[in-house]
Amino acid sequence: MKYFTFSFFIALVGLVLAYFIGGFTAVYVTAILAVLEISLSFDNAVVNAKILKTMDEIWQKRFLTWGILIAVFGMRFIFPILIVAAAANMGIAETVQIALFEPEKYHQVLLSTEKLIYAFGGAFLWMVFSDFLFEEKKIRWIKPIEKTAEKFGKINNISLIIAIIIGIIVVYDAKDYKIAISYFLGLLSYSLLKGINESLSGESIKNGLMGLIYLEVLDASFSFDGVIGAFAITPNIILIMIGLGIGAMFVRSLTIWMVKEGVLDEYKYLEHGAHYAIGVLAVIMLLKIFVHVEEVVTGTLGLALLILAFIHSKLEKSKE
Repeated sequence: MKYFTFSFFIALVGLVLAYFIGGFTAVYVTAILAVLEISLSFDNAVVNAKILKTMDEIWQKRFLTWGILIAVFGMRFIFPILIVAAAANMGIAETVQIALFEPEKYHQVLLSTEKLIYAFGGAFLWMVFSDFLFEEKKIRWIKPIEKTAEKFGKINNISLIIAIIIGIIVVYDAKDYKIAISYFLGLLSYSLLKGINESLSGESIKNGLMGLIYLEVLDASFSFDGVIGAFAITPNIILIMIGLGIGAMFVRSLTIWMVKEGVLDEYKYLEHGAHYAIGVLAVIMLLKIFVHVEEVVTGTLGLALLILAFIHSKLEKSKE
């Protein structure tokens, strides 16, 4: 419980602010948004834990402090503002005014850019999943799939090759150069971060700077779905920021708990389940460019994979 003390404090402060904004109705809406964020990002917490446990303790703390500021104000408020400003060819100040005082108009402009967001996020998350799938593993969960994938993993840049093929198909069907730019920017962002990490031979993870940047970009990719889906619950950008911010804080606390208590070591298939959930999310984000998929479907599939991985890990542990 000690790992969640600060999260509960933030939740209390957020709910009090929500009450002053719109009474008990606003409190209820904020709580729903927090649950939405946690359900969509639980797999994010598992993957974050894998990376965070290799970082120094000081950077683990910075992930919980600096990281939450970036997550709440950066990815849940400022980033959507920048997207809307660029898409609508408006100034930042004008966009903030629309977000605060004309939320319906802000929502409509944000919706007009959602395909670009899904293209970027889908590409980035697909690379996260495929790099895990094709790497050689000491522990395998779904052995037939993972053994076959490891054989293909011996081909240089197989993840990028497949991602480019997927991108060509997506762009051909979408027939929109903006989607092409967004998709390949997602691939470029992932490749740059990975390349910088590898060129520094692990020192970037040790000092934590590149690790923190990677975690924040990963969090951004997960947050896209939640930010857009939140408007189906309320058009109030402040409540959205508070609710998703509370959820993001709990996701970070989950990450720290997993690192400190060695949860990934104890439940050996949990990391696999999280990456398969990320793969599902990446596919769904790319599908959303063409068809509507409810957020509840995304959250349920991801949670189901994590539960299966947890149960299987528990059974294997009891046998041992």
